[in-house]
Amino acid sequence: VTAGARQKPGQTRLDLLKTNLKILDQIIPQLVKYSPDMILVMVSNPCDILTHGAWVISGLPKERVIATGTHLDTARFRYFIGQRLGVAPSSVQGYIIGEHGDSSVAVWSSVNVGGIRFADLLKCVGSEGDTDQWGELHKKVVKAAYEVIAGKGYTNWAIGLTTASVVSTILDNKKEVVTVSTSAKDRQGIENDIFLSLPVVLGANGVVSYINLQLSESEQQNLCKSAEAIDKAIKSICG
Repeated sequence: VTAGARQKPGQTRLDLLKTNLKILDQIIPQLVKYSPDMILVMVSNPCDILTHGAWVISGLPKERVIATGTHLDTARFRYFIGQRLGVAPSSVQGYIIGEHGDSSVAVWSSVNVGGIRFADLLKCVGSEGDTDQWGELHKKVVKAAYEVIAGKGYTNWAIGLTTASVVSTILDNKKEVVTVSTSAKDRQGIENDIFLSLPVVLGANGVVSYINLQLSESEQQNLCKSAEAIDKAIKSICG
């Protein structure tokens, strides 16, 4: 589902919420009527909150309702790390989780290149004590979409490729580990009944299983803050 109001320059994804929820109210019931066994993939922003809304409206099992989420953020994260190190992004492992937006979390403790963990070499990587400023790469990831929107008014190529990648994983039953927005309640220390991005195994029936990351204390705190931000936005709409 890509239908939604266009994100304007300077506008956050959360600003789009009320308008796009109204659009879902019109679209989702018809999708369920004609495709009751579908895997619902949300692309419209703010995708985490809209995915929760789509799940509520559709009545589908949670494992069959996802969003592209931080799949693109993760790809950009790996690209920027590879660019700085002079290696191919395919040789970099690491995840961006949480909200697809300003409160996303870079899981530096998961980053490795060629099997070598960053955290073993750089104890303060991504933290305030990081003198090499690796944390700036996460800021670049967050700013990337805003820069594209400021330049041409919309995003299309990167999110298009991301959506194709997610859909291909489902259609071909690849069972790849991808970061997509999924039901997060009781996972990774999250108590809120929300959707946000976590690494999952994705296949023909949707989410097959979840990858339990060993987060650092600061990463766990930031993930919970991201969850609270999403939960607050949902409650502001639902009352």
